[in-house]
Amino acid sequence: MDLQKSMRVSAAGMAAQSTRMRVIAENIANADSLGETPGADPYRRKTISFRNVLDRQLGTETVRPSRIGTDKTSFARRYEPSHPAADAEGYVLAPNVNNLIEAMDMRQAQRSYEANINVIETSKSMISRTIDILRG
Repeated sequence: MDLQKSMRVSAAGMAAQSTRMRVIAENIANADSLGETPGADPYRRKTISFRNVLDRQLGTETVRPSRIGTDKTSFARRYEPSHPAADAEGYVLAPNVNNLIEAMDMRQAQRSYEANINVIETSKSMISRTIDILRG
């Protein structure tokens, strides 16, 4: 039944967005994680990529996380001469995490997750109504 397929495709989308939210949460949690020794790199922001995968059982493509990588943008420098990771000039490398970007990414993932929930709820309702009609 096609309604069951749509529910499984949406479930795959929910799983992908759940992984995306986990990566974003990790970025936010480490936004202030500095290196521990002079010259040590701080936390580097993680990124996630998605790909379409053919689900042979369903006969359709679903979305899956492809790879969790790192953001190659440069680190910011902060003046903190008392920090153990400060260089000779008193600067510390800061993570390349922008909390505003992470919040916007989290909101987008949340909306996508909610959209998939709505598809599942609508499909479930349609299946239920179809069964009711067939019984009547």
